[in-house]
Amino acid sequence: MMDMMELMKQRHSVRQFTDQPLAADAVEALQKETEEVNRISGLHIQLITNEPDAFQAGKPNYGNFAGCRNYFMMAGPKGKDEEIGYYGERLVLKAQELGVNSCWVAMTYKKGEAHGDIAPGEKRYMVIALGYGRTQGVSHKIKGISEVSDYKEGDPDWYRKGIEAAILAPTAINQQKFSFTRHGDHVTVKAGLGFYTKTDLGIVKYHFEAGSGKDSEVWA
Repeated sequence: MMDMMELMKQRHSVRQFTDQPLAADAVEALQKETEEVNRISGLHIQLITNEPDAFQAGKPNYGNFAGCRNYFMMAGPKGKDEEIGYYGERLVLKAQELGVNSCWVAMTYKKGEAHGDIAPGEKRYMVIALGYGRTQGVSHKIKGISEVSDYKEGDPDWYRKGIEAAILAPTAINQQKFSFTRHGDHVTVKAGLGFYTKTDLGIVKYHFEAGSGKDSEVWA
């Protein structure tokens, strides 16, 4: 299994995909991970494969996307924006481990054409595009540790590693509107104002936990 920090560094948003179908073993592994995530989170995430309509895969270009026929449909009870981010990023990094590229997508897809079931009391939050990229994407500009935290020399190594992982997290329009504060062995992270910052917060929390080696008990 690849080191989680390496997966975070390698994973970039990809919007241009080849026509290659997802490998059967990758689909099986992603489906298994999706079922486990839904079991522990109470979300209703669904893996959709070989579906060309949501991203207009039959057309040369739709928005910034081309060739996307696979995606996670991110659904669940209302008011679960942070959980969508947290568990969605777990799935994103699992996909990266399997060699499958991805991109979080809130707007640039045909919502009325997207497949998946929405139960009463649930909503579709967004989707995560999946496939084999024509390229592996490019790094986005990231803020420094001091710009997103109170980290100072002499602070615990786990705190630094957690923040280093957090600044690699994808956020809406790369806004990185979050701020970490340490209180002894515990940490708070706050979201700033902006689009989808609650979902971004969940993504960032997943990265911090993975990088620091801590679990959810780290949060103050």
